Amino acid sequence: QVQLVESGGGSVQAGGSLRLSCAASGYTNSRNCMGWFRQAPGKEREGVAAIYTGDGGDITYYADSVKGRFTISQDNAKNTLYLQMNSLKPEDTAMYYCAADCVIAGLVPDYNYWGQGTQVTVSS
Repeated sequence: QVQLVESGGGSVQAGGSLRLSCAASGYTNSRNCMGWFRQAPGKEREGVAAIYTGDGGDITYYADSVKGRFTISQDNAKNTLYLQMNSLKPEDTAMYYCAADCVIAGLVPDYNYWGQGTQVTVSS
């Protein structure tokens, strides 16, 4: 059974940083595809960052709104996905979800496994 458990959310002031972690268990896929998504109240879930590991190495994807501020990475030995978030803005406030096993690599929220989410709140 696949389990994804997010951690690292919290409340920060604008300009601050947070690092989200997603511990994965029961998930093994030679074509590793994982991502971070977020959903603010009253809004649709949107892709933030994703990483695809294929035969040629890692490919990363970022939403335009977070490029240059967020970095996705993974530690395969620890089965953990990370999202380093710098220069946070109030509009980054949302519930952040980890996802694994995509149908299509990238930021479309068509993944088979999802975590429960971790809240990120950025105050101005």
